[in-house]
Amino acid sequence: MALLRRRTKTVQPLDGVDAVLVDLDGVVYAGHAAIPHAVESLNRVAESIRVGYITNNASRTDATVAEQLSGFGLGAKASDIVTSPQAAVRLLRDRVSDGALVLVVGGEGLINELTKAGYRVTRKAEDGPDAVVQGFAPDVDWNQLAEAAYALQTDGEPNEIPWIATNTDWTIPRERGIAPGNGTLVSAVHTAVGRLAEVAGKPEVPIFEEAKRRFDAQNPLMIGDRLDTDILGANRAGIDSVLVLTGVDRAKHVLAAGTDERPTYVVRDLRELFEPYPVTQFSRDKSEATVGDATVRINGTEVEIARAGDSDLNRLRAASAVIWASGRQIFGFNVPERLYA
Repeated sequence: MALLRRRTKTVQPLDGVDAVLVDLDGVVYAGHAAIPHAVESLNRVAESIRVGYITNNASRTDATVAEQLSGFGLGAKASDIVTSPQAAVRLLRDRVSDGALVLVVGGEGLINELTKAGYRVTRKAEDGPDAVVQGFAPDVDWNQLAEAAYALQTDGEPNEIPWIATNTDWTIPRERGIAPGNGTLVSAVHTAVGRLAEVAGKPEVPIFEEAKRRFDAQNPLMIGDRLDTDILGANRAGIDSVLVLTGVDRAKHVLAAGTDERPTYVVRDLRELFEPYPVTQFSRDKSEATVGDATVRINGTEVEIARAGDSDLNRLRAASAVIWASGRQIFGFNVPERLYA
């Protein structure tokens, strides 16, 4: 079990990156409050690298989002914002003809993108829509969900008209806590009609492809706070990713991350984008992992801190690395609370 001792190697998360794609909720802000250290860090990134903002929030227009970010002190324009409605419109182009009638569940952001693309919009199934596009807005109610369900069935059976969801985030962070997201609303319609929506936003690939085209990026870096949307989507799109622990997912979620939800980097806040990132070093049998001066090992079903070091974050990085490398599920281990508290 001897560890291969060598000088600690580091990398820089921003090295070789030609665009930084940033999630909004939980990364830049939570509700109306900016996340500490996010604004100054992103402005520093923008001095040398193109910064784009990629959001599943379908309730607002790109211009409205840019105005909010500018209010926080970020130099963002509408063209810097990639939204899930924009990705949905790109998908819709391949599903229906130009000028088709679309039943909308959602708010201004979704309607704005559809009308800009030349589609006609309705709220009523009785108008005979050619497609249904569903996105989150705080005022989405039972009536809108019911109209979508009516449009997606014929004589009580599911039909085949296109149904595109901007995203399926189960939750959304707000100032008062975590609230239901668009995924819960899409699930309600799914339960009523017995069919699945095609998804445009994270964690699906279309929104990432839209961002890469928009910013002409060959080697982008995705920054997000959710493993199941931001990180999973980046992995599916072949993009390196940073999980920042300021939003929904925290240390315990990192330890339990599934194979497809594992980030390239884990940081406490965005200041650490500019700090050397220690490379994980494994023992020959991969039962020990060292990150910086912290070493964590697996001994049977026990996850043990072999060397605590000075950084709780490096302990987390080492613990997640050795657990992931084991190929075993987190519930098969006894994990010290110190690693995720």
